[in-house]
Amino acid sequence: METKLDNKLKNITDHIKNNKILIIVRPNSKKTEIIGYDKNKNALLVNVHAKPENNEANKEIIRFFSKLLKSKVCIKSGSKSKEKLLEIRENLH
Repeated sequence: METKLDNKLKNITDHIKNNKILIIVRPNSKKTEIIGYDKNKNALLVNVHAKPENNEANKEIIRFFSKLLKSKVCIKSGSKSKEKLLEIRENLH
């Protein structure tokens, strides 16, 4: 039986290209979650609970995607932007 997380993970892995994934972030949201996909920008839409101050939203994005993908994740570009390119570096297994 597949869970919502399994379905979401399948959708995420569809968007990973060369170990990278583009996201568009909405900080200061009620909770951190993937809410959709922007076809024009080929990017996942992500709500982030943390505020975009003192790098808190970026840290939460890294924690969220690292846990979700069970891999080490870093922000390759866009650390000061709502559009971010994440790089999946290695498997945490």
